[in-house]
Amino acid sequence: MAQHEHVRVAVIGSGFGGLGAAVRLRREGITDFVVLERAGSVGGTWRDNSYPGCACDVPSHLYSFSFAPNPDWPRTFSGQEHIRAYLDHVADTFRLRPHIRLDHEVTMMRWDAERLRWKIEVANGTTLTADVVVSATGPLSDPKTPEIPGLDTFPGKVFHSARWDHDYDLRGKRVAMVGTGASAIQIVPAVQPEVARLTLFQRTPPWVMPRMDRAISGAERWLHRQVPLTGAARRGLLWGIRELQVSAFTKRPNELGLVESVAKANMARAIKDPALRAKLTPDYRIGCKRILLSSSYYPALAKDNVDVVASGLTEVRGSTVVAADGTESEVDAIIFGTGFHVTDMPIADRVVGAEGHTLAESWKDGMQSLRGATAAGFPNWMTIIGPNTGLGNSSMILMIESQLNYLADYLRQLNVLGGRVALTPRPSAVGAWNRRVQERMKRTVWNTGGCTSWYLDAQGRNTTVWPGTTGEFRRATREVDLGEYEVVRARAAEAGSSVGSAAELKAESEAVRDAAGEQEAVSA
Repeated sequence: MAQHEHVRVAVIGSGFGGLGAAVRLRREGITDFVVLERAGSVGGTWRDNSYPGCACDVPSHLYSFSFAPNPDWPRTFSGQEHIRAYLDHVADTFRLRPHIRLDHEVTMMRWDAERLRWKIEVANGTTLTADVVVSATGPLSDPKTPEIPGLDTFPGKVFHSARWDHDYDLRGKRVAMVGTGASAIQIVPAVQPEVARLTLFQRTPPWVMPRMDRAISGAERWLHRQVPLTGAARRGLLWGIRELQVSAFTKRPNELGLVESVAKANMARAIKDPALRAKLTPDYRIGCKRILLSSSYYPALAKDNVDVVASGLTEVRGSTVVAADGTESEVDAIIFGTGFHVTDMPIADRVVGAEGHTLAESWKDGMQSLRGATAAGFPNWMTIIGPNTGLGNSSMILMIESQLNYLADYLRQLNVLGGRVALTPRPSAVGAWNRRVQERMKRTVWNTGGCTSWYLDAQGRNTTVWPGTTGEFRRATREVDLGEYEVVRARAAEAGSSVGSAAELKAESEAVRDAAGEQEAVSA
């Protein structure tokens, strides 16, 4: 990359969000953009998480872009290798490779208020500027490992599930698995047959539903290739079922009791020991934490070489790992399945806005943004999978595509406004949006279910999940309302001032959209 290169748009990250943004930019006729990726290949979390048994818990035909259907998914729930291959296919099919800069880890992004652009510093020493930044680093990108006294003196092997050491042979080893989240319940049955002993440290038992996975037949794949409408219908059915489930999570959590009975039956089929079954039975409403899918987790826990410690890991003494309840185990390796920095994303420390403070400082009392996309004080900066855009029961790709719609309209607004211009959300609009979200959140299972989860931040606020359907979110992000933004032009920036009233901007927004519609009609 040339020194001091300037681009219209810089996208950070090359997972689903980053590649989706790149595709949408090309479809909008924007080719002056780069995708900055810190690793040596694309794929995001599906590149980084390559642990044994890694797979998606959303059906394959729903966990893909609507504009890039894959008729050849081999299973109803795809494995990591198939999803990563799909993302490589997207990068190739939509000719994204020329825009992608691998091994370009962004270390700092600073807003230049005079030139109305972002200055981006990269770890390899290069710099560039961009009119607009799209942060698509994702919430599941930076592993979280707890600080355990004595861990630094452990003589064996230690790694996080998202940084799996494939050179380390687990066969015949005594292994401690710390955590019982989505990664752990896939790792346990995958490694249990080959290890000498597996000790699972469980602070809180998860609710685990059966995983209805199967191979997709050759006839099904042939039909989806020959008649694409059948694949679309399959996707639509999967989407519709999950939309109907939302009200139980967001409005009527007590209705989830029936789902709990299914989960308990799933456990009872494999766990015959009453004491073990008691350890594994949650004491909170299903759905409060992420519902996990597995038909092999409980059978693995019932094996003779597995110990379940119903307590968290609190200390390491040499090769001995010690639980909070005093249980001690000798192990050769410690694997952490302890999640990610979700509500304290490290990228926020690397974004410096118009007022000279970082996004992390702006979010010190909790993440908040306008429509899950833009943050007050950070002009022409947008995040994909931002605050309160997560889901508890459906595909995040649906939310990503909605945010891509918002991104596209955001760029259209800038184009028609013309000149050196930036948009920054009004603090009042950000506050109003988040008050509405948090008010709706009060009666959801995530807030009332009686658990502590990674959905909640340090203040106990749910800044992660969207309290509605994906259809509602799509309608809320279909277009940008300039009345929610301040429009900053170069001359205004130099004068240290912003622009007019919300009513004036709303009128201007409608005029912009009419003009954009005329342009699209001419192009068509």
